[in-house]
Amino acid sequence: MNAATQVPAACYTDILLGPPRPAGVCALGQEFAVFFHLRDLDVRAVRFDVEIPPGDIDFQLGAKDKDTNLRQAGPLRAQGKAELVTGSDGEIRVSGHLAVEMEADCDRCLEAARFPIDSDFALYYRPVADGYGDEKEIDSGEAEMGFYEGDGVELNDVLREFILLTLPMQRVCRESCKGICPLCGQNRNQKECQCHAETSDDRWAALKSLKS
Repeated sequence: MNAATQVPAACYTDILLGPPRPAGVCALGQEFAVFFHLRDLDVRAVRFDVEIPPGDIDFQLGAKDKDTNLRQAGPLRAQGKAELVTGSDGEIRVSGHLAVEMEADCDRCLEAARFPIDSDFALYYRPVADGYGDEKEIDSGEAEMGFYEGDGVELNDVLREFILLTLPMQRVCRESCKGICPLCGQNRNQKECQCHAETSDDRWAALKSLKS
């Protein structure tokens, strides 16, 4: 049986969260992770409706230098479903809507900058098997494909990946940010400094060294 079979979608948040609480909302301050198992997805699509507090998703996991100061500034809310792609060999599609406010250091002035995200998403994952995910040439469609090992994918990993893909390459507090003076380190948004960087023409550097 595959995901196309007409069976009501299960809601992982009803199954995993234990004691009664508002449907799809995790208890703040508790560890929370939703795992989409191939065994379940082979029977029916699985719906999720979650609220994840700051700290539950590790944005430092496998982070590049630019992402080491990335922080979740408030609750993350996500709704959607996970399903097997019809006719595929274990390809998982996770889609839905996500809303969260992220925070990072401004690339220009290093002050905290906020980045709200409120967007639909759809990400695809293939199993690392039969050559998928190996070091080989892939087409443009596969270039945006994620890969997973084991029996499925974890929702937190999917949400983290979408957030990292959505954030701008240059993260600034505002477009008019003046940044930090490279000479004295003054934040020029707060106060203008009197520094003037000297410019020189390197083409004359060799001649000057001969004269000296």
